[in-house]
Amino acid sequence: MSLREKGYAERDLAVHAGPFGKALLKGNKILSPLSDEADVVLRVVRDLVPSDSDLGAKILRPAELREKL
Repeated sequence: MSLREKGYAERDLAVHAGPFGKALLKGNKILSPLSDEADVVLRVVRDLVPSDSDLGAKILRPAELREKL
């Protein structure tokens, strides 16, 4: 499921291409960008990022997402 399907606007949470084949998950709903291999970021988005309505006013923390991998 994509971030858009989970209810996120691009400014709030989006995946961007990074240097050296990395991908960045960044936006207003994450404390700091999460950078990793593209397949890892895809897995985080698919399996660990809750829908925007479930997240509510909370902010995602990259360290907590990495702990769940």
